[in-house]
Amino acid sequence: MPVIRFGVSLEKELLEILDHFAGENLFSNRSQAIRHLITNSLAEKKWHCSNEVAGSVTILYDQRRKGVIDQLAAIRHEHGSLIMSTLHLPVDHNQCLELVAVRGRANDLTNLTDRLRSVRGVLFARVTMTRLTPEEEHVAGK
Repeated sequence: MPVIRFGVSLEKELLEILDHFAGENLFSNRSQAIRHLITNSLAEKKWHCSNEVAGSVTILYDQRRKGVIDQLAAIRHEHGSLIMSTLHLPVDHNQCLELVAVRGRANDLTNLTDRLRSVRGVLFARVTMTRLTPEEEHVAGK
């Protein structure tokens, strides 16, 4: 694929952040870093579709927050058809990490993650997904 060169104007602080990101991720230049960021952004946008996917939701929450555990459990129960397994790991006396293995339509998993993220006391929630191929869908019983 041919490469097209164009100019980009950024504030100094944003350029410093980009350079730091490029260095941390071992990109050899800014173009590679920008390409990576654009590709990931577009991939995440596609997650709002109805493709059949599998993945995980990572949640970090403050267990001292009143009701957080019950609210998360209620949301997981409401979306039980999407959840294959849950792993609960205490990080320290205050924080817990949960890894939730999920499978379903991308937009449903995105909505589940949004619901989990909205609970007071949740410090972080992110879904990671991969689209199932027709062969994988067949093997999985589709």
